[in-house]
Amino acid sequence: MKSLTLIVLAASLLCACASYQGRTLQPGMTTLADVERVMGPPALRWPGADGSLKLAYPRGPQGYHTWMVQLAPDGKLRDIRNVLEPKSFGAIRPGMTQGEVLFAIGPSPAHWTQRFPARHELVWEWRWCNNIGEPSRFDVIFDEPSGRVRSTLTQTEDMIGLNGMSRGHCSR
Repeated sequence: MKSLTLIVLAASLLCACASYQGRTLQPGMTTLADVERVMGPPALRWPGADGSLKLAYPRGPQGYHTWMVQLAPDGKLRDIRNVLEPKSFGAIRPGMTQGEVLFAIGPSPAHWTQRFPARHELVWEWRWCNNIGEPSRFDVIFDEPSGRVRSTLTQTEDMIGLNGMSRGHCSR
């Protein structure tokens, strides 16, 4: 009986990992209902003029991924990918609106939003896993009055925990 319980627990964990990033979803076959059954409700959705749909699945606040799901006009899955990576960050340019940033990399956790009134700045921050597996942070700094991007900043998190021990690498 104990081994059966362990097998069920292991299978449940594998299913949870699959749903985290939608590994079981098949481009050209998966529908919106399938996506939502596997990944849950999206944080944001953007309907396209052509009938396509883009969905944002941030996996925070401590997660390192935001999965963007693209559905074609026929309602079938076109693509699913993690957007918290250097290529997406490089597309964030000064002058972009907050809506354009959300469309590119999804929402940052609300508790990581910081206002700096004396500098007229609003900062959104995301955690992500860099190319060598280190936990990192990406910041978008907005001009508060205009709501447009001023600049961005990428930094590696301090790898030493409170007890002086290394915190290790993030999952990729």
